[in-house]
Amino acid sequence: MKDPKGFEILIRGTVQGVGFRPFVYNLASRLEINGTVTNTSDGVVVHAHAPGDRLSAFVEALEAEAPPLSRIVSLEHHEISEPSDVSGFTILASKTGDTACTAIPPDIALCSDCLAEMLDPKDHRHHYPFINCTNCGPRFSIVESIPYDRPKTSMKVFPMCGVCDEQYHDPTDRRFHAQPNACGDCGPQLSFHDNKGQLLPTDSPLTETSKALAADKILAIRGLGGFHLTVNGYSHQVVQTLRQRKGRPDKPLAVMMANLEVVKQHCHISEEEKQLLQSTAQPIVLLHKKDTFSLADNLAPQIDELGVMLPYTPFHHLLFQQPGCPDALVMTSGNVSGAPICTANDDAIQRLGKIADNFLLHNRDIVTRIDDSVARVTNSRQQIYRRARGYVPAPVEIPWKLPQVIGCGGGLKSTFCLGRENSAFLSQHIGDLFNLESYDFYLESIEHLQNVFQIEPEIAVCDQHPDYLSSHYASELDIPLYRVQHHHAHAVTVMAEHGISGPVLGVIMDGTGYGPDKTIWGGEILLADLTSYKRLAHLQQLRLPGGDAAAAQPWRMGLSALYSAFDGPCPDELLPQSLDRIPLEKRKVIHTMLDNGFNTPLSSSCGRLFDAAASILGVRQDISYEGQAAIELESLARRSMTSTWHHQIEDFCGRSEPFQLGKEGGKIEICSAEFVKLLAAAVQTGTSPEEAAMMFHFMLIGNLVDVVRHLAESTGVRQVVLAGGCMQNSLLLEGLFHALPPHNIEVYTGETLPINDGGISLGQTITGGLQHVSRNSHEGYQG
Repeated sequence: MKDPKGFEILIRGTVQGVGFRPFVYNLASRLEINGTVTNTSDGVVVHAHAPGDRLSAFVEALEAEAPPLSRIVSLEHHEISEPSDVSGFTILASKTGDTACTAIPPDIALCSDCLAEMLDPKDHRHHYPFINCTNCGPRFSIVESIPYDRPKTSMKVFPMCGVCDEQYHDPTDRRFHAQPNACGDCGPQLSFHDNKGQLLPTDSPLTETSKALAADKILAIRGLGGFHLTVNGYSHQVVQTLRQRKGRPDKPLAVMMANLEVVKQHCHISEEEKQLLQSTAQPIVLLHKKDTFSLADNLAPQIDELGVMLPYTPFHHLLFQQPGCPDALVMTSGNVSGAPICTANDDAIQRLGKIADNFLLHNRDIVTRIDDSVARVTNSRQQIYRRARGYVPAPVEIPWKLPQVIGCGGGLKSTFCLGRENSAFLSQHIGDLFNLESYDFYLESIEHLQNVFQIEPEIAVCDQHPDYLSSHYASELDIPLYRVQHHHAHAVTVMAEHGISGPVLGVIMDGTGYGPDKTIWGGEILLADLTSYKRLAHLQQLRLPGGDAAAAQPWRMGLSALYSAFDGPCPDELLPQSLDRIPLEKRKVIHTMLDNGFNTPLSSSCGRLFDAAASILGVRQDISYEGQAAIELESLARRSMTSTWHHQIEDFCGRSEPFQLGKEGGKIEICSAEFVKLLAAAVQTGTSPEEAAMMFHFMLIGNLVDVVRHLAESTGVRQVVLAGGCMQNSLLLEGLFHALPPHNIEVYTGETLPINDGGISLGQTITGGLQHVSRNSHEGYQG
């Protein structure tokens, strides 16, 4: 066979803004390949000419030696017969096509090379707070459109100086076509301001910031994808002031620590957690506090975990190096509670001026707001709870071909998802869609991602809940609309991450989801594939006295669960002291509502069951943020944990009493009201709240294991996916991962995609997209 004289190679994936073209150039030079490389909207295109053996080696090395931040989704090549008169190898200017099939890289934490240069007094960029290269720095947050080139970013207003320009155009340099490339002579700058926005002249804005933080001032700092509100992490007083001004009385606050040694002083950290903290994404990682924890005790009150991150921008590193700067700083989202994070200087001064004492600003525009990601290590596996900075907009590659589709998400922890062919682009965390500001952010983000990836949805997919703003948005698009049941979407998201077509048993435990029977679901076991599902089992339905008010006041759920267990008001002699403290008149109102069935909708919600248990054990009777009672209940249970707690679960498996496993309408019902009845009895007999909290977890895990084992036998389906907001409870998740596999059951959960409502837009996109391909608009709900 005649040796090929040339190849045309198309490489798709995250291959722009990560040093891919200089990598190709240097590889071609090493292998003596002639040709060209360019960025296009389709991906990176290479024309390569050489004897056949060298071309084959070149193609193999493109994948084997690709830059660490790149992610090759596909590499296609075909022979080109026309002769080449090109001598050497050239990087051509980018080309724009009709369709954007390449991926923009996420914003990447400062690399070690740039950090070393920034700290080197002899370096051109010594102490420059916006240093970056092709291996780190802003990407998604500054991109306007693709191909990803400087004129299409917010860096276009900063003409490069001679030094930067030379490096930018040198294929052998680490800053070759690093679009945010700049230095102190030509790039963005920091400035220090009062809370009215007035510039305060200073030789070093970072020094002034450090002084203010040490003096217990509240700072609003413009960062990579938006503003942070920042205070001294050691000061109880300033943390409390921040909470009061922001209207955030209890919700945990994230802390940035100067380095890993500081983290180890305050928190336990495993090798997996260390790797996650130091990854290129550098998310906030939930870590367990040490007994020697000496930071402010109101950072994460009543819970044993703290959200921790390391410095990820150059000016974060420089700030911690300022004399007197505390080595642990609160870095919470720069917003008024419930609103999106601020990005623009003027907007932040207007909105945050009543919270912050001073502002640290910069003059590089943020095109796309993006919050910090939140992650955890559970059962030695990474889990992403909030997928944003460092991860978005990296595509999710799936084995099923989709039309151009938008999945519109839910109501809480909202995201949306754009799908096309074998790629799905899950948006950054938007937040709760319950106010106009969040909805505007939602619309702004949809428009931006559709523009960047040139996707024009031909169908829309939304939740079955008719009142979500995301559902209203979908219905107004004037394109075919598919509605996917909430918990089915949860299951499909996990299936997609692991490439499973089904059928699977989906164990979905969360707070709320609209059921086709017009009740509120939330504790479900489904038999599911990608386009249909059947409800096989669920937690016993409890009534929600006052509807949504029951989610904000756990004492209502405590009374309701006991009412269900005793077929009427709990006898006075058995009423837990925690509920006896609720005024009698309030209790009478709830009991009257339950007697008459007035404003007490039915729900199988696992979240409300956790609330009931927390109320009975006196953990929490009112909440100020979503999931507070359940989070504090888990922390309480952890205080009674032993090294053999996994084995204790086995004592609660295989012994379910008839009252715990019942049949309801052909479906298995876990009679969970009995859990709280047993909790009340345990408290009456002197069981400590800590032991009772752990017992509750054991009862729930044991019953779920028994049901899944039974269903696996009866259906022959032995793959199980775990999802829903309640699965963020690490005791519940670890317990199921421990107890199910010995019964020949494969268990999967989300690791790179959120298992809470932040992931359901992906499940919607796949289910609705595949239903459209088959022209089947029926959700496939059975029973």
